Amino acid sequence: MAGLSRRCNVANLNYMISIKEVNTKKELRQFITFPFALYKGHKQWVPPLISDEKRKLRADLNPSFAAGCEAAYFMAGKGGKIAGRIAAIINHRANQKWQNKTARFGWLDFVDDYEVSGALLHAAEQWAKSKGMAGVQGPMGFTDFDLEGMLVEGFEHLPPIISPYNYPYYPLHLEKHGYVKAVDWLQYRINASQPVPDKILRVNHAIAHKYSLRTVIFKRKKDIMPYTHKFFEAVNAAWDNIYGFVQLTPEQVSYYTKAFFSFIRPELLCFILDDGDNVVGFGLSMPTLSRAFQKARGKLFPFGFIHILKSLYRYSEIDLYVNGVLPEWQRRGVHSLYYVAMNEMYIKRRITTAISSSQLETNANALGIWDNYEKELLFRTRCYIKKSI
Repeated sequence: MAGLSRRCNVANLNYMISIKEVNTKKELRQFITFPFALYKGHKQWVPPLISDEKRKLRADLNPSFAAGCEAAYFMAGKGGKIAGRIAAIINHRANQKWQNKTARFGWLDFVDDYEVSGALLHAAEQWAKSKGMAGVQGPMGFTDFDLEGMLVEGFEHLPPIISPYNYPYYPLHLEKHGYVKAVDWLQYRINASQPVPDKILRVNHAIAHKYSLRTVIFKRKKDIMPYTHKFFEAVNAAWDNIYGFVQLTPEQVSYYTKAFFSFIRPELLCFILDDGDNVVGFGLSMPTLSRAFQKARGKLFPFGFIHILKSLYRYSEIDLYVNGVLPEWQRRGVHSLYYVAMNEMYIKRRITTAISSSQLETNANALGIWDNYEKELLFRTRCYIKKSI
């Protein structure tokens, strides 16, 4: 949170808009909790856990800062009230990998006032420019495990906790201020109780036999732990060419191991292992926690954890979190192995509905798997970019 305080004033009828950089723990809490007021009573907005947001945004708690990231957080004020917020982020390792000088913005929320959104984006752009950046893109976080993308279709649906939600006016503001589409991600609602076609079962059996692969779904959480580092090694390899991705460091792997595997449901995690016990493919899903998070209202205690625990153990709907296959295996049909294994588990546990993870609209291999299922496009989210600031 260190940095010089910055203020700018933008004329706005009867009020002035002030931009303040976050420098204290109190201001950081205001930054984190602003959306709770902006979306109060909204049926589709899912509040994050405040404690999780602190861990992501504080440089002393998030290993992404030690892994080559820096950030500044800004709040807009209008009429004596907070009117918006934005995080400006530079992931230097990502810029080095993708050979660009592009900053990111995330945690962007604002009232429906073009001068407020313009002042916030201007603050992020000026900070990025002062750091030698040439452009800005977002919404993106420190890593691909943070929320990314701005919702442009599907405002009427309740999103998973790992998917963004925003008012319909957000994209209009971005486009007004000179941002254009970089990429889109798609998410589908799938009939999870649909039986697996016999043809796919026969093909899967042939693939597993040909390549000496085995499908593993765990019964106990402790049995997963020996594979966690192999899992993140597979994530680093499988996602290496995905838009904006940069491989996780060992410290980040430890951080996300605690974040993911502390509350995972073993029966919803599937690994494809080769004859050397290496993870070559993976699929991780979780019970839908959106309603539980709404009831928790950003806090685990005193009662928030009760709503979450209930949803973890009694569920009929699930969200697909992460999936992937090592590059050298991607054209051998391996992805079908974990989808089918998970599908069979969903049927066994009487799960009715699944929402897919966000997948790039250009990723034909990943999206093609849904051609075998009853599906409905639920969400389209977008990364915007301004190439010159």
